[in-house]
Amino acid sequence: MAELLFDANKQIVSKTDLQGNITYCNKLFIELSGYSERELIGKPHSIVRHHDMPKIVFSLMWETLKNGNEINAYVKNRTKNGDHYWVFANVTPSFDARGNIVGYHSVRRVPNKEKKEKIEAIYKKLLSAERFGGVERSGNELREMMGGMSYEKFIQLF
Repeated sequence: MAELLFDANKQIVSKTDLQGNITYCNKLFIELSGYSERELIGKPHSIVRHHDMPKIVFSLMWETLKNGNEINAYVKNRTKNGDHYWVFANVTPSFDARGNIVGYHSVRRVPNKEKKEKIEAIYKKLLSAERFGGVERSGNELREMMGGMSYEKFIQLF
């Protein structure tokens, strides 16, 4: 299947509820995903999850977000017809007036090509570890690669 590209001057935006169900998506997200707005709203954001994405990345993302922190991550998404597109995602919790997390907001942009290629190689290693030992083994592999630093700092190295 083909890799789709999008304008580097544009951003993909979506919002989800606490369970990760889409509550808002912008026009670019709709166009790239190949789904209609009606098909996206209310569905889990994982509707665009590509099978090449290691589960440990999403585990780290959810852990970070549920602790009230934002995270940046490289993500490969799948379109409705099986094509894919890469993004550099910034995901942040959304808070109510009392400071409670009420959902999540994601802004995704075109990733740096060289960094994406390096991350893609790392994700392949993590997927291999995941196939043979589950998310736990993949997580151990990632922690070993990160050498005690956070995922955020790790991906900045590339």
